Amino acid sequence: MAIEGKNKIKFGTSGWRGIISDDFTFDNVKIVTQAIADFIKSSKREKGKPVIIGGDARFLSEKFSEVAAEVMAGNNIEVLLCNRDTPTPVISYEIIRRKAAGAINFTASHNPPEYNGLKFSPSWGGPATPAETDIIEKNIQKLKVVKVMKKEEAMKRGLIKIFEPSHYYLKRLKEIIDFKVIKKLKQKIIVDPLYATGRGYLDKILEEEGIKVKVINNYRDVLFGGFPPEPAKKNIGDLIQTVKQEKAIVGVATDGDADRYGIIDSDGTYIQANQILPLLLDYLMRTRNFKGAVVRSVATSHMIDKVAEIYNLKLYETPVGFKYIGEIMQKEDIVIGGEESNGLTIFRHIPEKDGILACLLVIEMAAREKKNLKELLNKLQEKTGKFFTKRENIKLTETGKIKLLEKLKNFKEKEFGKFKIEKLITIDGFKFMFENNSWVMIRFSGTEPIIRIYAEANNEVILNQIMEQGKEFVLSN
Repeated sequence: MAIEGKNKIKFGTSGWRGIISDDFTFDNVKIVTQAIADFIKSSKREKGKPVIIGGDARFLSEKFSEVAAEVMAGNNIEVLLCNRDTPTPVISYEIIRRKAAGAINFTASHNPPEYNGLKFSPSWGGPATPAETDIIEKNIQKLKVVKVMKKEEAMKRGLIKIFEPSHYYLKRLKEIIDFKVIKKLKQKIIVDPLYATGRGYLDKILEEEGIKVKVINNYRDVLFGGFPPEPAKKNIGDLIQTVKQEKAIVGVATDGDADRYGIIDSDGTYIQANQILPLLLDYLMRTRNFKGAVVRSVATSHMIDKVAEIYNLKLYETPVGFKYIGEIMQKEDIVIGGEESNGLTIFRHIPEKDGILACLLVIEMAAREKKNLKELLNKLQEKTGKFFTKRENIKLTETGKIKLLEKLKNFKEKEFGKFKIEKLITIDGFKFMFENNSWVMIRFSGTEPIIRIYAEANNEVILNQIMEQGKEFVLSN
């Protein structure tokens, strides 16, 4: 095959993503897979180990998976090919359990349905680090040939094997979650897999444990019901409505590849990840014998910092992207690691986001505490103080993005609008810290062509003022 279009292939915050049939094509998938095969073959440590290949419920994910498997087989690398669309956390768990060389996962996570993506996870189970994807990108640029072995031939030779990945992952969740507590619930739980990869996982494990569940949107739809498969408030109106109609204790949703979560309280209120993370950290410290540190991304609420302080836990701040949280998890025990973009993992679990686990932990917490989530949040805020957060996305032209970056790099002022700057954090974007733990952050998205503005304050009036100042800064190029 011709090796063309290589310069379009770039790895962002979570793998390489593109619009299907535009830059995300079968030929480009073959090129990237060959570069990953070269990366694996260059490591003596990974020699002879299999590679897991799977994907989410997006259009053509299963076909892209087969093409990637044929390239791996052409390089004499054994492939374990998932038998159906598979959640990202399940693939991560199987990498570690099977001691695989890594995995190729076809997913664009929460992106709109016209996107697909390729995510490589090395043998430690988390998303590939920038150092690892840099090598893969260099392999792409120097690539001369792609080796392919047809699926039928590869299966005859034992180089491609179809396998069912759910069993051991679900077994592991039953070790982590206290289902005896959940079984005592008298109210119903509503589960929404958003027509995506979480089907047959979150609902299945609850039903197997004899828990009352109502499942909605529980079939594959590559258009995800007309919304991006992101469990944000604007996309899950039917879950909110169902929770209220059924008088459920909680509603839970997973995103396109089930590594992110969305939580609805019993009255239909959407509970932000910036609130779920500190709630769960406090809950885990009260109910488990976990010891370790806490990790959050730079864009995540500082409320979790206050909870960590209460329990005398060390806190790490990382760039946006779960690969950075996963890296720290390889070095020391972490009680909880999370991001404001609805991703988390916990103590000695996988170094990857797990939306299924997150939903189950919230359900367990609600069942044990016998309170709705807002009541639990109010109780916790008596200790931490109040935190209000907001995130907005702004689309800019390429010229506009270049001008904004130059403006940020050259910004030397001591005030951001009317707010006095106490500290500037630049580990990922530009985060201006003000008094009373308030801040604004401007960051260029690594997965979508947008600018993200994040803000936090201890009251909503100041929060809105900070956010308006941030938008004015971005748009006044």
